[in-house]
Amino acid sequence: MEIEISSSVHLMYVSEIQQEMYDSAQRRGTGIAKRSVEYLSKKITEGNAVVATDKGKWVGFCYIETWSHGQFVANSGLIVSPDYRHLGVATLIKDKVFALSRNKYPSAKIFGLTTGLAVMKINSDLGYKPVIYSELTQDEEFWNGCKSCVNYDILMMKERKNCLCTAMLFVPENIKINTIMNKKVVLAFSGGLDTSYCAKYLSETLGYDVYAVTVNTGGFSKKEESELEKKALNLGVKKYRCADAKEDYYNSCVKYLIFGNVLKNNTYPLSVSAERTIQAQEIAKYALEIGADAIAHGSTGAGNDQVRFDLIFHVMCPDVEIITPIRDMALSREEEIEFLKNNGYEMEFHKAQYSINKGLWGTSVGGKETLTSRNCLPEEAFPSQIKETNPSELEIEFKNGEVVAVNGENFKHPVYAIQKIEELASAYGIGRDIHVGDTIVGIKGRVGFEAAAASVIIKAHHLLEKHTLSKYQQMMKSQLSDWYGNWLHEALFLDPVMRNIESFLVDSQKTVSGKVFITLHPYRFILNGIESEHDLMSDKFGSYGEANRAWTGEDVKGYTKIVSNSLNIYHQINK
Repeated sequence: MEIEISSSVHLMYVSEIQQEMYDSAQRRGTGIAKRSVEYLSKKITEGNAVVATDKGKWVGFCYIETWSHGQFVANSGLIVSPDYRHLGVATLIKDKVFALSRNKYPSAKIFGLTTGLAVMKINSDLGYKPVIYSELTQDEEFWNGCKSCVNYDILMMKERKNCLCTAMLFVPENIKINTIMNKKVVLAFSGGLDTSYCAKYLSETLGYDVYAVTVNTGGFSKKEESELEKKALNLGVKKYRCADAKEDYYNSCVKYLIFGNVLKNNTYPLSVSAERTIQAQEIAKYALEIGADAIAHGSTGAGNDQVRFDLIFHVMCPDVEIITPIRDMALSREEEIEFLKNNGYEMEFHKAQYSINKGLWGTSVGGKETLTSRNCLPEEAFPSQIKETNPSELEIEFKNGEVVAVNGENFKHPVYAIQKIEELASAYGIGRDIHVGDTIVGIKGRVGFEAAAASVIIKAHHLLEKHTLSKYQQMMKSQLSDWYGNWLHEALFLDPVMRNIESFLVDSQKTVSGKVFITLHPYRFILNGIESEHDLMSDKFGSYGEANRAWTGEDVKGYTKIVSNSLNIYHQINK
C-alpha cells in the first residue's frame, strides 16, 4: 500500500472518492453530504490531499482546506474504502495529511468537526483538544459548507455555538486558546452503560470536569450507593454525589398520587415518570449550586425520559447547556463499549434480558415481550419472586390520607411505612401488570411493572375515601386526579396548576383517617373493610335496603315527584 501526497495521477479515483464520501455520510446520518468532482479534483491537483492506493486500487483519501486567510486549516473528507476498514488505514492517512498541513501552514491552527469516535481518538493522539465552536474559524464560507449536512438546522438553531459534531483543535506552541477544559458538567449517573459512556466521553473527549450525581428515590441500598461511587470515580469523574431524595420525593409527589388514587389508564401508579421528574429537579439544583456550565443525561431519543429531564433543566437552568451524547450521536451498545475499552475502562457490561428501574413507588420492567402487543412478561422477569403462599392479614392506618402505621407499628415518616408494605406485599407477587399508554413522543408503548405497595395503598386509600368523603368530593377529586397524573406523566410537574390541584387534594383529606383491613394472597389481595370515626356509613340514619330512620316513605314520594318533573315534561312534549 502507498500513502502519498496527491498529484494529477490520482484524478482517476475522484469519482469513486466522491461517491464513497456521500454514501458514508448517508449511512451515518450526519456529516457533509457531498463535495463536487471539480472541488476534489482541484485539491488533488494542487497537492492539498493525501491518497492511499493498493496496487492501483483506491484505498483512502483526505484533503486540506484553509480558512480565515490561512489562520485555520481543516483536514477534511477523511474516507477509507469499505474493503480496507478496521486495518488502521485511517490513522496512517490522518498522520500523513496532518504532517502535510504542519509543513505547508506551520503557524495555522488545525481543526476538525466530527461525530465519529474513531476520528476523535485519532485527533486526540495527534494533540488535538476539544474546544467550543467559537474557537474555530468564523469564516462564513466554511459554515456555508455545513448546509449540505442533515443537521444544519440544529447548528443554526443553536446559533453556531454547538451541534452534534465535536469540535477539536490543534494549536502550535505559544498560541493560547480557550478550551473547555476545567468547565463543569453535572451528569445524571445511574451506573449503567449509557451513563458510564457519558462520564468518559465528557471528561476524556470533551474535556469537562464531570460532577456525577445519583438521585436515590428509593431504588438503591447503602451497598449499591457505595458501589456506584466507586464506579463513578473509576470512570474519572471529578466528584460524585448520591442525593437521598426519598422523603422529598414522597413530600412533593408521592403523597399526592395517594391522595388522588392516581393510576394512569386505571393501571399504572406512575412509578418511573414521577421519579424522573424529581430526580431531574435534584440534578438541576446541584448544577446551580456548583455553577455548572453544562448538564448531561444518558437518555436515548426513543423514550419519555429525555423530555422529562430536558424540560426540568430548561425551566430551572435556562442558561446551562444540555448535553446528551447517546441521543445526539445515536450510539450503539457496541460503540459505547468499544469507546470505554479504548479509554482504559475494562468493566464488563452484560446486556440484561430485562431492564429494571426500581424506586419507592414501584419498579418498571422492560423486555422483548413489552415490545409487542401480544406477549406478557414471564414470572422470572420480575425482580421480586414469590416467597409467601399462605394468606396473611395486613392493617394500614391512615391519618389525613397519609399512611402512619402498618400492622400497629408507627413510622417516623410515610416513606418507611411504604417500604414496609412493599416488603410484605411483594412477597406474594402482588402489584404486577403491564401498562399500555401514549408516550410523550407520540407513540404507543408498553411497560411491565411491579408496585406492591403502591397497588395496595391506593386501593386501601380509595376504599377509605368511599366511606369518608361525600359523593361530590369523590367526583371532583377523580377528575382533578386524572389531570394531575397526566400532567405529571407528560413532564409538566412545574406547571402552577399542579400546585392548585395539590391544594385541593390536601383539603380533601381532612376526614380521610382510619384503618383499612386487607388479606394478602399470592398475586392478589382482598379489601375486607375499614374502621373510621368519619365513616359516613352510619346506621344512625339508616341501613341500605333495610331501614330508613331519617326520612319517611312520604318524603321519598314527594322528592321523586319533584325530581322527575323535568323528565316528564321532556318526554311528554317529545312523545
